[in-house]
Amino acid sequence: MDLPAENKRTGLLALGVLGFLLIAVLTVFTVFDGDDGGDDGDAKGGSATPTATSGGSDTGSDGEGTGGDGTQNTAVAPIVSASEALKAHAAMVQYMSGLTTYDHSSDAATWSAPLLRLTTNDDRMKAATSLPTGKEWATCEAQQCSSKGTAVVVRDALVSDDLVRDSGRSMSTLVEVTATHTADGKATTESNQWLVTVKENDGDWIVSGFDVFGLGDVGASDDSGV
Repeated sequence: MDLPAENKRTGLLALGVLGFLLIAVLTVFTVFDGDDGGDDGDAKGGSATPTATSGGSDTGSDGEGTGGDGTQNTAVAPIVSASEALKAHAAMVQYMSGLTTYDHSSDAATWSAPLLRLTTNDDRMKAATSLPTGKEWATCEAQQCSSKGTAVVVRDALVSDDLVRDSGRSMSTLVEVTATHTADGKATTESNQWLVTVKENDGDWIVSGFDVFGLGDVGASDDSGV
């Protein structure tokens, strides 16, 4: 049996209203879901704006710097302080200038005694701390020779603290020595660079060895590090 025309129109109108409501609900869900996604992106650090700590070291809450891996950058104390280095350099300069300062009337024992006090005073340093001998000394006496030496520090080469052998702290430094020799009234000047090593001994710095720079060992002790 056919439905009346009025009932058909009512049914179609109801279906149209339901379809419109369904579209409206889907639209609302879509809009709000998009907004939530944007907020979530910001909350998770999705912003492209760089921060002050990006790509560099951070500063901890106590003001100390931290490395890239989060560890603290702590200051490391030097093996030898600046004041100690000055004392070490003074011992080197005094010894090396004294080693090249003498004249034909110098007595070996008197001349060497103050210099050896600046050294480890072992057999090797005793042998190295000496006046010319043999024919060279005879010629010096005959020509009434003299030598005047000066020394200056060029640069430090090595600073160490030997914990394994318990030999303490040592420093090797390049020292330039200039000696003016006079014989028969004629003067000549010669300059050489020496690698001088000192070691700490009861708060003092004493010479333990020295090399002609780049040539070989001259009076260096086994513990000198040279």
